[in-house]
Amino acid sequence: MSLETAIATMGVSLLLIAFAMNLVGLLMTNSRLYQGLNAVGAALACLASAMIGFVPFVVLEGVWLIVALFALAGRLRSHNLGDPLGTGS
Repeated sequence: MSLETAIATMGVSLLLIAFAMNLVGLLMTNSRLYQGLNAVGAALACLASAMIGFVPFVVLEGVWLIVALFALAGRLRSHNLGDPLGTGS
């Protein structure tokens, strides 16, 4: 497996884990963990796409990363001390 494929696989896996956990009700979309998984997953997928020169996915994942970072920053500013993992419960 190439380095690019390994990085992309890790990134997409994190995105899918966050999505699946949300679908089954284990993770809320407004949680810090959900947004963190999205940010790291998108960053890895963006990096892998850049490494292979696939610009459309660099743009897609780059925008996904920016949106996730803005959402995460908003959650971190909320200082939700009663929910240390930010699970939204």
